[in-house]
Amino acid sequence: MAKTYQQIMDEARKAVPEISADEVKARIDAGTAGVLLDVREKEEVRQGFIPGALSIPRGFLEMQVEEKVADKATPIVAYCAGGIRSLLAGRVLKELGYTNVVSMRGGFTGWKNKGLPVHEERQFTGEQQIRYSRHFLLPEVGETGQAKLLASKVLCVGAGGLGSPVALYLAAAGVGTIGLVDMDVVDLSNLQRQILHTNERVGMPKTESAKMTLQALNPDVQVLEYRERLSSENAFRILEPFDVVVNGCDNFPTRYLVNDACVLMKKPLVDGAIWQFEGQATVFHPAAGGPCYRCYFPEPPPPGAVPSCAEAGVLGVLPGIVGCVQALEAIKLLLGKGKPLLGRMMHFDTLSGEVRVLKIRRDPRCAVCSDSPTVKQLIDYEFFCGLGDGAPGDDAAA
Repeated sequence: MAKTYQQIMDEARKAVPEISADEVKARIDAGTAGVLLDVREKEEVRQGFIPGALSIPRGFLEMQVEEKVADKATPIVAYCAGGIRSLLAGRVLKELGYTNVVSMRGGFTGWKNKGLPVHEERQFTGEQQIRYSRHFLLPEVGETGQAKLLASKVLCVGAGGLGSPVALYLAAAGVGTIGLVDMDVVDLSNLQRQILHTNERVGMPKTESAKMTLQALNPDVQVLEYRERLSSENAFRILEPFDVVVNGCDNFPTRYLVNDACVLMKKPLVDGAIWQFEGQATVFHPAAGGPCYRCYFPEPPPPGAVPSCAEAGVLGVLPGIVGCVQALEAIKLLLGKGKPLLGRMMHFDTLSGEVRVLKIRRDPRCAVCSDSPTVKQLIDYEFFCGLGDGAPGDDAAA
């Protein structure tokens, strides 16, 4: 027999107890509220929600709630804008077997009118809602994660072979601030692999060319240029504002400098290296329990022992593979999701098609990251590496 709307609401009120906003606040303070379930639409949630609430729009409740709240004995406080949809949602939850469900009378409007705590997410423009729509669909990212990315800052050391795919994918993902350290200019020989740059920009500073490309891709992104040689005098100043540092340089003095600065500043370093047909990527972050670059290479090789990409050559697509992994690791670190390549190095052999994951252990005697370090400040890295000069370049040779 068909039921009227009023009959359905009467049944919902009989099945689902209602409590006031003050009672909900008391439960939260006592730690007995369980799950605060916001059943409003996403557009409504963007205007504000109760801190800590789980958002499942009413239309998706039956499909998603069992995945997100597995234990059906969990206390649930459902709320909507005014208290109607939450009653209907509570009735559905009861039918699904949830045994401890209440609805907040007056809904979020009543909560807000009482001056109780409200959290407001970043307000996305209409264009941003379309641009990042595929991220919004991922539970590990969503609107909260996208807001994190937009507020994040990543420094790319080098705007060449590795820096190109790293910066492009970070910009596409909506990382709000990208810093680029490179004092070189675009050369025709770069264009075989450095996809940030174009033929028309030969002779242009790489940071300027990169900025043009990145902001054309995503105007949300602020690009900071550092057209200077990274040194012990300016490393702390340049690295300080950034959340994650991504290394794409091609010389040992800069690699050791960036590593030591990150260790001393407790910043994660996403490292990559390429040579001919092989590449590798890892995350160095002793503050999170992982090793640093010096744990892997305590001392640099003798000058001239390892040829650069300019001397030995490099397959043009290789930095794209390694750089994409570096961008992925940076995004995982920014979101706090997944398992970063901490203490693990991903090695690519493009000729054989083999990918290996190697373990890297922290060296308890490391000069920089051990419990008793001997290096406590930045040093003269050119002298340390037996060279007279060093600067960030276009590719990384390990």
